[in-house]
Amino acid sequence: MAWKDAYQYVGKILGRQDADQQNQQNPQDRHAESGRQDAALPLGARLGSVVNLQKTPLIRAISQGSLIVMPDEAETRIVAISRVQLPVSGKMYRYYLNADAEGGEKFLQLYCDADDQLQELLYCSHLTRVIPETVEDQQAFLGENGSGLGDRSYSLWRQQLADIGWDESSLDAVFADADSLLYERDMGDPGLEFVAPVKGMETRIDDAGGQHGLQQEVVFMPYRRNLGPEGGQTELLLISTEILRSKDGDATQRGIHVDFMIALPLEAERLLVQ
Repeated sequence: MAWKDAYQYVGKILGRQDADQQNQQNPQDRHAESGRQDAALPLGARLGSVVNLQKTPLIRAISQGSLIVMPDEAETRIVAISRVQLPVSGKMYRYYLNADAEGGEKFLQLYCDADDQLQELLYCSHLTRVIPETVEDQQAFLGENGSGLGDRSYSLWRQQLADIGWDESSLDAVFADADSLLYERDMGDPGLEFVAPVKGMETRIDDAGGQHGLQQEVVFMPYRRNLGPEGGQTELLLISTEILRSKDGDATQRGIHVDFMIALPLEAERLLVQ
């Protein structure tokens, strides 16, 4: 499924006018995008681009108890690219180093302002996936009824990680003597008990022609905690409910799940895309 087609669809959902923005592009850009759906992206990224990421911040964060997972030796190329349409003036992109739907996802998340200037860069690794099986679970993870996703804080429990296979030594390194990690909501008025989560649409392409990929609604909220002493690194917990609407253009492919991603803010100077 091509991005230009998906943009028109997403524009109807969110009331945005991305088609108008495309019409304002110069002819050279439009011609480039007609051949490649991964053209004109931030940092000059393309599918297959090599990513050189300085790992020092990741190593330091892990030494302070972060749950982040570093990319392995095979995860050095961009294997998928997505645009996340949000009801804001800027643009969000995800450059996937691993797009494994079974839990190995790792990606770089970029937020650019209305002038296409990079404002935020995150490295994200998958922690776990939950399937909300009841109506009550789905409502909670969608932030409906004024509670659930969007609450002021979220606690991640040691037993939760033990249940998904973390060994005792790894758990000790993260939790020490604590039973849980407390994350504070990283959006909205911190004095409010609940802030509605962000809703958008992610369109991912897995090949330069845009024939393979997926489209899904996303409902997410970022939470954060400090690592080590105050003023040190920050770790984000991104909780995202994802409602699959189509895969490889097949609208019969449907599903819902909740992904828990760990993210670390990075300085742009620590990343090189070739």
